[in-house]
Amino acid sequence: MPLTVSTRIRVSLDELTKLHQEAPQVQARFSDRHISMSVWIFDDDMLVSTHLADLLGHDSPTLHLRRRGADGMYDRYASHVAYLWEHGWSIWT
Repeated sequence: MPLTVSTRIRVSLDELTKLHQEAPQVQARFSDRHISMSVWIFDDDMLVSTHLADLLGHDSPTLHLRRRGADGMYDRYASHVAYLWEHGWSIWT
């Protein structure tokens, strides 16, 4: 039986909270400006998972982007994520 969206969110929040308690520098935010996307940024590497309808997140494609120059795909996603981050709110407030 598939998990409901609310159950998936609750499980994710529980796991993120555990991680945050061990490593407070790890931050996460909610956003209502873009649905179904997860992004992890590590220096000049980025993982982008654009969740596909009716699939679990781990069944959706994940892109590994590396910053190779200005205004490439990495910078475009980074700009998008910065916008979402600025307009989002912490999951711990």
